[in-house]
Amino acid sequence: MELKFLCPYWGCEGIAAEQFVARVLAAGFDGAEINFPDDDEFIATIKRAAREDNFVVVAQQWLAAKAESFAQYRARFNARLRFLATLNPVFINSHTGKDFYSFAQNSLLIKDALALERTLAVTITHETHRGRFNYAAFATKSYLQQFPELKLNADFSHWTNVSESLLEEQQDALLAAQQQSYYIHARVGHTQSAQVNDPFSSQWRETLNLYVQWWQTIIDLVKARGQQTFYICPEFGPWPYMPNELNSNKPITEQWQLNVAMKDYLKQHLVV
Repeated sequence: MELKFLCPYWGCEGIAAEQFVARVLAAGFDGAEINFPDDDEFIATIKRAAREDNFVVVAQQWLAAKAESFAQYRARFNARLRFLATLNPVFINSHTGKDFYSFAQNSLLIKDALALERTLAVTITHETHRGRFNYAAFATKSYLQQFPELKLNADFSHWTNVSESLLEEQQDALLAAQQQSYYIHARVGHTQSAQVNDPFSSQWRETLNLYVQWWQTIIDLVKARGQQTFYICPEFGPWPYMPNELNSNKPITEQWQLNVAMKDYLKQHLVV
């Protein structure tokens, strides 16, 4: 099985598309996960890179918060997924639903996404994320039981933050999620935040090792089901995920370097 590593566009929004593509490839990434802006020139450049430079594109589905009814959100959600499918991404990574929607409402959104997977012939993963239907391990387990075809993007940093734990008491829910994970956001979080300041510092060594174990379990499960290619996106974010120095706009750790370092670390430490 081959691992492919993606760079997050998040944090690089001020870089021109051609420069972004060149920087990503030069750093040894295979492509990027992108929340596409409403910019035809940007979109055209990324599509050209995908076509001519083998630049892997994962389209991110993320909707800005808005005071609206469930029906209005559902319409926006479906429209955005349909649009992203026209960009021919390798797959779509979706921020799906709301933590305050009912199980029935979030289930409708999942059914919509599963139907679009079939009709549009595009894989859709659902990122485990605060504020979404899968905001916590225990909450996600019921959806996985209801929808065995549901595909997760495993970003467990949110779950350790929400539960204020390292999931010691939720091993069944964690394994259920690992079994249905088709993508990884390789960011390390802890019990009080979805992002540590530097995963390679000595204070986070045990936490990093635990996350790598979780990711290795996913890799082993993916291999067992015969998948040929698997995608990982180191996704350490900019401020406010990354804290700044006191009374300064200077981040205490450089986001770009963290994501490059995590890519290189996982290439050495994950067993394929």
